[in-house]
Amino acid sequence: MSAKLTVDLGLHREVALDTKTVLHYNSVMKNITITLDEDVARWAKVHAAKQEKSLSRLVSEILKKKMTEEQTYQTAMEQYLSRPPVDLKERGSVYPKREDLYGR
Repeated sequence: MSAKLTVDLGLHREVALDTKTVLHYNSVMKNITITLDEDVARWAKVHAAKQEKSLSRLVSEILKKKMTEEQTYQTAMEQYLSRPPVDLKERGSVYPKREDLYGR
């Protein structure tokens, strides 16, 4: 027997949810062992507990954030470097002298 639940989404829109069907997302998780200094391990456990997370979840989220930041930086750098070079002066003109630029 399947139960139906109607949810009001506002603006006169409703959606019927089948409460018997459950969608599972399968992902492969890899167990690893890490070694931490005692004070780091203590801090990490407290920090995870304050966020109501396991230490494993906390470390996973920190590493995933770092990985994403590096990938984003790498992508941005590749996009910038793929652009054609830009002339900083008109052809035939000379660059200004350092003294002129910095008022020396």
